[in-house]
Amino acid sequence: MKLHNRKPDIENLYKVLRREKPARPTLFELFMNQGVYEALAGRVEEKAADQDLEHLKLRVEAFGNAGYDYTTTHASNFAFKTVAHQRKNTISLNEGFVITDEQSFESFTWPEPEAFDCSRLEKIRPFLPEGMKLMVMGPGGVLENVIDLTGYDNLCIMIYEEPDLAQAIFDRVGSLLLRYYEIAASFDTVGLLMSNDDWGFKTQTFLSPAHMRRFVFPWHKKIVEIAHSHKMPAALHSCGYFNEVMDDAIDYIGFDGKHSYEDVILPVEESYERWHERIAILGGIDVNFMINSSPQEITRRCRAMLERTEGRGSYALGTGNSIPEYIPQENYFTLLKAALEY
Repeated sequence: MKLHNRKPDIENLYKVLRREKPARPTLFELFMNQGVYEALAGRVEEKAADQDLEHLKLRVEAFGNAGYDYTTTHASNFAFKTVAHQRKNTISLNEGFVITDEQSFESFTWPEPEAFDCSRLEKIRPFLPEGMKLMVMGPGGVLENVIDLTGYDNLCIMIYEEPDLAQAIFDRVGSLLLRYYEIAASFDTVGLLMSNDDWGFKTQTFLSPAHMRRFVFPWHKKIVEIAHSHKMPAALHSCGYFNEVMDDAIDYIGFDGKHSYEDVILPVEESYERWHERIAILGGIDVNFMINSSPQEITRRCRAMLERTEGRGSYALGTGNSIPEYIPQENYFTLLKAALEY
């Protein structure tokens, strides 16, 4: 299902991330879901000898048919192995932890990014439309992976009782993620790095701003430096309350764009007015709004956001987080058409 006739042009997204005005309304999404990928590609994902490549091919077709200038992917199947969470209506941040002390830290089998196959980033080349690049996201971020490994409550206690151990865990996770992004950035099919790492709740960051600055932010700064050293931008996807740490994300870490916004925290319209001159605002149409609103209401809000940002730039239209299965496909396609038909 092709929704438009325009060709992808990564320069439009680059202009947004440089806080400039793109040539046309630009779309941004972290990821969709399998049903949407197949609907947009107009086919089901096939069984293939190289399933990673087949899945990426499907995504490229879907992102292209939807009007994006890039396609999101992981560089490889690199991940930190933890105990699986029970998936009910939600998951617990205190479940599945595997590191509790110095001994379990030393005995943990740490994955090496070089041991995972990144060849999809090269194999996709013949199937990547002219003008399109890949956006590589991580297997979670620095803080998310540390919380998975230690448990949230355990981490908070560890920071106060065993800060050197906490530092060692953050440094091991951060250094491995940095190497993952270094490998990804070496492929010229890649045009953007996405550091995806949820930093907070609705009303505060997971750790105090001081502890975020000590343990988390230095590794994000290094990831941004990797992107910039390869002449590509780096964006942040992070949910939660941000007021006390947005200056860190912009001035210290150096992110080019910020993604993930919720109306109950700070609507994207207010976020844009507050920060767009310093960092690109990506997406932001609240997921709850996308679920519960009519297509007409979605069209009005999306068009109003495009009108607000027209002439000022520094904005790409999309949802506040991603496209889970419970967003009606009609509502998501309505958002796309708002930009494509603007």
